[in-house]
Amino acid sequence: MFEGFEETRIDVGEASVFVRFGGDGPPVVLLHGYPRTSATWHRVAPRLVAAGHTVVCPDLRGYGRSTGPRFTADHAGYSKRAVAGDVVAAMRHLGHRRFALAGHDRGGAVALRLVLDHPDAVSRVAFLDCLPVTEHLSRITAEFATQWWHWFFFAQPDIPERVITADPDAWYRGDPDAMGPENYEEWRQATRRPEVVRAMLEDYRAGLTVDRFHEEADRDAGRRVTCPALALWSLRDDLEDLYGDPLAIWRRWATDVRGHGIDSGHHVAEQAPEALAAALADFLRDEPRA
Repeated sequence: MFEGFEETRIDVGEASVFVRFGGDGPPVVLLHGYPRTSATWHRVAPRLVAAGHTVVCPDLRGYGRSTGPRFTADHAGYSKRAVAGDVVAAMRHLGHRRFALAGHDRGGAVALRLVLDHPDAVSRVAFLDCLPVTEHLSRITAEFATQWWHWFFFAQPDIPERVITADPDAWYRGDPDAMGPENYEEWRQATRRPEVVRAMLEDYRAGLTVDRFHEEADRDAGRRVTCPALALWSLRDDLEDLYGDPLAIWRRWATDVRGHGIDSGHHVAEQAPEALAAALADFLRDEPRA
């Protein structure tokens, strides 16, 4: 897994970020979603290296082998703004001040925050199976609440930790054949650690509080993603069923956005790596060296 890649841990202040990186060429950062680690990209990253890119795959703050600050009542230490800052600092440590960016699921929320907070750092951005948090919340229906109930369960104090850590293997049901055995084992070890479980819950708690406030402020101020953007979604997941055309929603946030669906379930990097890598490579074609 990740043959030819290097691994390192980067101190970015209040967090320590575990990073995999490899290749040579224009840099692209791949941000995983819940409850995965950077290992979820093991079938996509080598393909992007073969397409001529330097590929950087971090574990998000508190996920996998990355660590974060102590937990606080306002959840700010695990906000997307804080995690986006980790990514910018880690990339500067690796010698990249400008880079392309792709984020899946919760990583997509980090990608949106990063490109809004640090527009000069991002040359282009891909949002995978995600929408801005405020767009989800403004469209709450009985169907959304039923299918996405975990958002609101995770927001409760203390109870989710007790439920999940009582039997994490039962809660986080994974398939080693679908995920790949090494990816599965890394993910399984991470989700058995109570501090990782708590950090992932803090990610969701921040989403419904501080992250929502940040997005509302952006929307009210008219801030938009101005670099080229790509939106991809899984045709066998529920994003399109719940909201209709995701591109129509992303056009409220981005001035130059294109995209399409991919025949996959939610974990597209594991289930449809060829199609995803091809779409990203096409979007990143002619990306200049940073």
